[in-house]
Amino acid sequence: MNRPLVIGNWKMNLDFVEAVHLCQQITVLLKNQPAPHVDVVVAPPFVDLRSVASVLEAERAGIALGAQHVNVHEAGAHTGEVSLGMLARLGVSWVLVGHSERRAHYAMSEELVGATLRSVTRGSLNAVLCVGEDEAVRDAGEHLDYVRAQLRSALSGLEAPARERVCVAYEPIWAIGTGRSASASQVAEMMGAIRDELAERGLGGARVLYGGSATADNAASLVLEGSADGFLVGGASLKADSFVAIVRTCDDCYAVSANRR
Repeated sequence: MNRPLVIGNWKMNLDFVEAVHLCQQITVLLKNQPAPHVDVVVAPPFVDLRSVASVLEAERAGIALGAQHVNVHEAGAHTGEVSLGMLARLGVSWVLVGHSERRAHYAMSEELVGATLRSVTRGSLNAVLCVGEDEAVRDAGEHLDYVRAQLRSALSGLEAPARERVCVAYEPIWAIGTGRSASASQVAEMMGAIRDELAERGLGGARVLYGGSATADNAASLVLEGSADGFLVGGASLKADSFVAIVRTCDDCYAVSANRR
């Protein structure tokens, strides 16, 4: 089992006051009961990044800062967009690339996903490549081929030194924000297919996360039986207790896995 990674994707929620409050709550909980075997990242909206960065710097809780999206261009006439240099200056070290909501609602094509991934990794930031199928693809039994094709497209042209800065988040679109979650066996099947594709492309050691209505109740089975290396957490990351519970579950699972070895 890889060292677990848990990322809280706050999406378009929380103003900077609310974001600071949530971040303070998370840091207090993790200081009181640390999860030393888990890498933790929070990804607030762009307008909250500086405020959250200040809390993380002051608290020194070992939590990294992530961004939900970035533009491939470094500067110029791109109204409403944010560049990699801007994020790096704020202390961002992780960037979500190709989240299903960006793909579906903001016309993020496969080509743009690949270009963004290359831009992030060239800039020495860590990228979380998001892949996943919708319900129609799943029902047609084409989910494995579909996700492997997404991986091939995004990873094409990725330079060897950049590969260590990539992890993958499998997010079945039919489970995002619906309260439904893929079963451990469904996740295990997809994790196997993703890892096979990554190994063929020189990323055999990359962490593969699960994203899709993850909770503290299903986290253990998705790690131990589903072979997830952690989680990209949506709704449950907006409350400190539920987010930290997932982090601690991953920490416990890592200890169980280590004991098995």
